[in-house]
Order: sequence, then structure tokens, then C-alpha cells
Amino acid sequence: MSADARADLVALCERGLDWRVDASRVLPESRHPRRAAVLVLFGALDAVPSVADGPVARDLDVLLLRRAATLGSHAGQIAFPGGRIEASDAGPIAAAMREAVEETGVDPDGIEPLGTLPELPLPISNHIVTPVPAWWTRPSRVAAVDQLETYDVFRVPVADLLDPANRVSTSHTAGARRFGAPAFTVGGRLVWGFTAIVLSRIFDELGWTVPWDERVVIDPFR
Repeated sequence: MSADARADLVALCERGLDWRVDASRVLPESRHPRRAAVLVLFGALDAVPSVADGPVARDLDVLLLRRAATLGSHAGQIAFPGGRIEASDAGPIAAAMREAVEETGVDPDGIEPLGTLPELPLPISNHIVTPVPAWWTRPSRVAAVDQLETYDVFRVPVADLLDPANRVSTSHTAGARRFGAPAFTVGGRLVWGFTAIVLSRIFDELGWTVPWDERVVIDPFR
């Protein structure tokens, strides 16, 4: 079943998607955003049987991290490994891979990039971000390499993210704008903002989403 998930992700990269962001997440034309890339790394958990009792196998997971609370933007939030695309990077895939190694210590030889998804604006920090779906062909040990940037690194079963009991919506105000988006609550962690938007749209496009109550709304800052 995990092989089916990989094939689904490859097909998604090939056809692309519409992020369907609302007006609050569109960057004004006057802005000069910085470009960044994130690694959306899926794999199979060794200790979990590959049994499908839902839209995906129980062993399918995605790699996430918690940003350090001292960072200037998105402090303490759960995110994908990633960062700005540097002049020395040969594009977003190279940037996402480099950042993932620097942040989590993952072995790049065990990662297969599957392609890229369309850029997505991140207005709060003035970035345009390219998500890079990838497949973990040979899982390796991961950890927070630099705790000044990353507090923790962990793997989350996709089936847990899809569980309707773990789905909520978030709503908060930043400046004069109000932002609302889907989110996930798993293992005492809140996955929201950009990371949740990317995961939620990927799940929707692949037909993995299980119906959930979007009326359950929380403020991520409370």
C-alpha cells in the first residue's frame, strides 16, 4: 500500500494542483518575496504493519519538525524541513534537500525527490515556497541538528493526520488580516498554518481525506 502512495505522489507532482488560497494569503504585487523550498518527505514506518484500514496504509508517515521558540518568524511552529533557496542551490529540490540535511541530519542518499508542486505564498514572512514531495527509500536516523533553529524532529503517521478526530480549523488575526485554514491535532501537537495547508491540499487532491467537521475552530495562539 505504501507503494501506491508513492505512485499517487508522483502523479500529483506531474499534474500539479491549485492551492485554492483565499485573498488573505495572496502577496501584494508591490512585495518582493524571497524564494524558499520545503521537503515533504513521506516514508514507511518500520515498526508499523502495512495494513490499510482507511485511505492509506498504517505505516505511511511524513517527516516534520518543531521550529525553535527563539526564531524570528514562525517560532515554535511545526513545519517541514526547508528554507530559503540560495544562489548556490541548483533549484528548489536541491535547496529542500540541503536544508533537510542541515536541520534533521537525514541521509540524502536514502531520499528520492518525486518532483515539485506549484509555489505557494507565505505572506507573514514574505516568502514564495516550493513544496518538494519526496520518498524515503532508506530511512535514516533524524534529530534536531541545531537547537537554535530546530527544537524537535519526528515522524507522524498519515493515518493519524487523516483521522477526523484529529482535524480542526484555525482562525487568528495578524495585523489587519484574519487567517483561517485547516489544521491537525496529533499527539498533543498542533500542525497548522502553511504546513497544514500543504498537507490538507495534498490529501484532498489524492482522495485521502476523510470527512471532518470544519466547524471546530481554535485560535493557535491561545
